[in-house]
Amino acid sequence: MFDHIIAQKLNIKPSQVHTVLQLFAEGSSIPFIARYRKDVTGALDEVQIQQIQDENKTMVEFEERKTFIEKTITEQGKMTDALQSKINEATTIAVLEDIYLPYKQKRKTKAVVARENGLQPLADVLLLQHDVDVVAEANKYLNDKVLTTDAALQGARDIIAETINEDMVVREKMRKLFEREARMKSTVQSDKEAEAIKYKDYFDFSESIATIPSHRILAVLRGFLEGFLKLSIEPTEEIALELIEDLYIKGMSPCSEHIRKAVKDSYKRLLQPSLETEFRTALKAAADEEAINVFAENLRQLLLSSPLGSKRILAIDPGYRTGCKVVCIDEKGELQKTALIFVNEKNRLADAEHTIRSLVQTYQIQAFAIGDGTAGRETEQFIKGLNLSLPVYLVNEDGASIYSASEIARLEFPDEDITIRGAVSIGRRLMDPLAELVKIDPKSIGVGQYQHDVNQPRLKEKLDQTVVSCVNMVGVNLNTASKHLLSYVSGIGSSIAENIVAYRKTAGKFTSRKQLLSVPRLGGKAYEQCAGFLRIPDAEDVLDASAVHPEAYELVQQMAADLQTNVNALIGNEALLKNIDVKKYQSDKFGTHTINDIINELKKPGLDPRSEAQLFEFAQIFSIEDVHVGMEVPGIVTNLTRFGAFVDIGVKQDGLVHVSEIAHKFIQDPSEVLKLNQQVKVKVMEVDVLRKRIALSIKQTEAAPASQAYKSKPAQHKTFNKAAAPPANMHDALAALKNKFQR
Repeated sequence: MFDHIIAQKLNIKPSQVHTVLQLFAEGSSIPFIARYRKDVTGALDEVQIQQIQDENKTMVEFEERKTFIEKTITEQGKMTDALQSKINEATTIAVLEDIYLPYKQKRKTKAVVARENGLQPLADVLLLQHDVDVVAEANKYLNDKVLTTDAALQGARDIIAETINEDMVVREKMRKLFEREARMKSTVQSDKEAEAIKYKDYFDFSESIATIPSHRILAVLRGFLEGFLKLSIEPTEEIALELIEDLYIKGMSPCSEHIRKAVKDSYKRLLQPSLETEFRTALKAAADEEAINVFAENLRQLLLSSPLGSKRILAIDPGYRTGCKVVCIDEKGELQKTALIFVNEKNRLADAEHTIRSLVQTYQIQAFAIGDGTAGRETEQFIKGLNLSLPVYLVNEDGASIYSASEIARLEFPDEDITIRGAVSIGRRLMDPLAELVKIDPKSIGVGQYQHDVNQPRLKEKLDQTVVSCVNMVGVNLNTASKHLLSYVSGIGSSIAENIVAYRKTAGKFTSRKQLLSVPRLGGKAYEQCAGFLRIPDAEDVLDASAVHPEAYELVQQMAADLQTNVNALIGNEALLKNIDVKKYQSDKFGTHTINDIINELKKPGLDPRSEAQLFEFAQIFSIEDVHVGMEVPGIVTNLTRFGAFVDIGVKQDGLVHVSEIAHKFIQDPSEVLKLNQQVKVKVMEVDVLRKRIALSIKQTEAAPASQAYKSKPAQHKTFNKAAAPPANMHDALAALKNKFQR
């Protein structure tokens, strides 16, 4: 129904939109369509397919609202051909609402009261602006409810003011004026300067809404909603009034003066507040989407962090007073042993050393995973001091405490203390970040920007989409995956995931993908959607360990037969695979894209797209007091926002690399050159011990390209922490917020 509109908006073919919407109607998921239906969609990627779904949802909502408005106006007996034509021509919700405004059920406004008092004819006379005796005309409408001439004229002006407010042309022109020239302004509430200190940058703030970046919108709105800031969004009042007067003032008659008063009243009492609310909502929605996209991209990078793989891990959840909780887990992530050591008490160090050495030997430990929270660095130094010749990894433990107290953790470890569950989670994160992090609410992972201020249903929707995308991109081991991980696989969901785990417990390990059809409630459609994303490493059919979909097994067998070999010999044999003629195997079912994907998968079947985990060494600094201006130290990127990157340098307080200090070239967004968990070298530019803020620079550690050396400017060193509002004067060059009223 909306194929052509969506296609034009997304710059793709209507046939592609139609095909995707048809696949959705048949129950196909985004990962499945993107991976296994490239030939019919024209190789649209996940982002484009998601955009089609989102735009179609928006268009459906628009059509539903349009139908409601048509029905309401028709039932009032006020629908005309001209009005219907305007409704049909409307392309945005804002225009639809402007059309509907005069016909909305109103509360008892000043204009409604004036009309009830019989003053509509007087308003009509004033609007004509003929040279008449205004007082004499007003006296005609005096009655038991309108006692004076002034009251009559005021009532007439109230009617005119509402008429102006409901005028589609006025609202359209005013909306364009706001979009072009309105500014978001904030001032501090009286007597709240001390309480509102974190919003100091916004005590006397003004910026054009056409260029204000999303993080500043959210910062001002947070201060406004918390009651610390006064907020306004409007253009210069004189310009707005002049624009309306040009439409309504006719000459210099006595009536015109009353129209001028009505114009001012209409703008200040009705139009400006209405449009301010509309623009505040639109700006908030646009800023929310920007922040949600930042969070989603950070989450994607975190979920796709490098796994260490199936290793025997000794994991430690560090602590001072209560000690360090130690667990040993096997290659499958199963808990083997728990212990408690104290590394900050000299009289207990010998016992701690004995415990660790014994556990390493008994459980044949291959690597250490240490939480990076309180006492993390000290514990790391203790373990390294034992010289056990094993790799030691500091693991980001954001959200581990959330997991350990969750129902999921209680079901996994009903007999273990909450701290033990947290230590196990730290170890499993090192083995496979994706498999462990899917158990935690993404908002608890700590890689967002204003995640608690944005539209929560939309945030959850976007983050869930991101988790689903990552899980299906990597693929899932059918025999070891938890039900939580399985639930994100295309076509499965939580109930079928539970059934898979239950089937696995009773029937034993899966040896074939076909066995999935024996799982209760997993029918043909679910099998089609999920099979290609589930891996069975030691399957009877080697293709069950790959991303080749079962629907293409016969095609692969035919390829092998034509090359006079078998499938097992074909896999990984690039020399043979080069001899496959793609055109020979094309059919209505399999096109060029699918066949090429199959050949590429056969080269390295089941290959994990994630890179391998790498060791990292912090500098010998352990607290902010050890940090000094000018020192250059290694760090790890822990969070990316539009205004900069947060970097962990090993002192329990992340520093901020402002966007202007990331690269010698101009960049709008830190994600252009940085990734989450990227290892970087930074220079300390500023340290504020009292406020626990550290300003860092990446570009100051690198020589400027010769072509840019002469362009260098004095650095802007900004400090910031994750909880506070960003400084208003940070350098930004984000694109103007466009299409604010399309949704």
